[in-house]
Amino acid sequence: MSKFKQPTLIQSLIPIVVLVGLLAINVLQVYGDGALDGANQLALLLAATVAGFIGIYNGFDFEKIIEGITKSINSALSAIIILLLIGALAGTWLLSGVVPAMIYYGLDILNPTIFLFASCIICAIVSLATGSSWSTVATVGIALLGIGKALGIDEAIIAGAIISGAYFGDKMSPLSDTTNLAPAMAGTDLITHIKYMTLTTVPTILITLIIFLIIGFFYDAGNQVSQVDTLQLAISSKFNITPLLFIVPLVVIGLILFKIPAIPSLFFGSLLGGAFAIIFQPELINSLYTGSNGFVSSYKAVVNAMTTDTAIVTENELVNELLTSGGMKGMLNTIWLIICAMIFGGVMEVTGMLKRITKSIIGLAKTDGSLIATTTASCVVFNVTASDQYLAIVVPGKMFAEEFKERNLHPKVLSRTLEDSGTVTSALVPWNTCGAYHSGVLGVATGDYFMYCFFNLISPIMTIIFGYFNIKIARLNDNKLKK
Repeated sequence: MSKFKQPTLIQSLIPIVVLVGLLAINVLQVYGDGALDGANQLALLLAATVAGFIGIYNGFDFEKIIEGITKSINSALSAIIILLLIGALAGTWLLSGVVPAMIYYGLDILNPTIFLFASCIICAIVSLATGSSWSTVATVGIALLGIGKALGIDEAIIAGAIISGAYFGDKMSPLSDTTNLAPAMAGTDLITHIKYMTLTTVPTILITLIIFLIIGFFYDAGNQVSQVDTLQLAISSKFNITPLLFIVPLVVIGLILFKIPAIPSLFFGSLLGGAFAIIFQPELINSLYTGSNGFVSSYKAVVNAMTTDTAIVTENELVNELLTSGGMKGMLNTIWLIICAMIFGGVMEVTGMLKRITKSIIGLAKTDGSLIATTTASCVVFNVTASDQYLAIVVPGKMFAEEFKERNLHPKVLSRTLEDSGTVTSALVPWNTCGAYHSGVLGVATGDYFMYCFFNLISPIMTIIFGYFNIKIARLNDNKLKK
């Protein structure tokens, strides 16, 4: 490395500035929510190109840069495979009725007298089942917003309850892309990451639920639950809803508890979902593939559910939006974004720019608590400046991974910090893709609802508190003297 010039801080910041500028143009001026369909991916590649030119100017060989990109993408390969399996699992769990059953029974707990509390729980259940805060908000969230407004509850508070629950599920679900991305960036595994997140996430959601329960006492909810009945009727008109369908997620949870790796667990879960679809939903399968014999229609239904688009049509538009899945195909856009982000991160890392930026920031973090706080702040800043939650996880993850290891901190401490701050705060920024999406879908301005997203607001504070007070901070070597 002696023949290479180390980049200056200004040189290292140039690709970041280019990236932030392009993302701002994409999200705020040109594409809006559609920036994730390709514009942001191209922005990452262009910023990586700028970083590459600076690296070459400093004496880096092009082949060396390509090696760095390859290494960076390789580090995310397991997460990419898991994302594909998540798409397959989501498809068969939809076709089998597993996800519809979760939604159906989740709606049963909606008690008008504790509407906000129940709404948060329902969205948490649905988001846990689907692994997506976006689909939860766009489907059940819209229905709950309509019911809440009819009950006279302020729409900003309803939106806060919906988003809080949706992001709890998104953050804790093994089906979520960010939940898979964070441990991949930090260097730990999915199951370890989720288990460790419960330490900060469970207290946060409990505080959130208590707040919504208290707020709910100030509203006279009444008994207007006809929209819930309509949703349940639409679901039951297409699916045979039975508690036996919960065997599928329970088996997958069991595999995880027995420490079976995520990839075979998810693959088995998707196949089991396909088997349950054939057993419990034969009428639905026959209606989707008329003109084929039983074996052909069942085979096509399961394969298509795993690989491509599946849509169950009812008489209810909201339910129709919920009962859709893109299978593996639906994950390709996210995978595309991750690959482009890893290209950018790879160039920044191999040319020394990431290390140069990190060195400047880490100089301010003298203790483990301040390092966790600095990482949290970096994630929030990237959500504000880069307008994308994936970048708010990828870039800080790359920046701080080595420093966490050098300080004897387990990678799961970093992965939890990335999720506690990078994932959840994305919904609070109006020009972030997440904030823009939720505002557009619910019809409530981000500036109105963000103060009621208690889960999203408390999560980064909770992880900082755990860091400064050294609460359950895992070490790589527990016998090593703590700093």
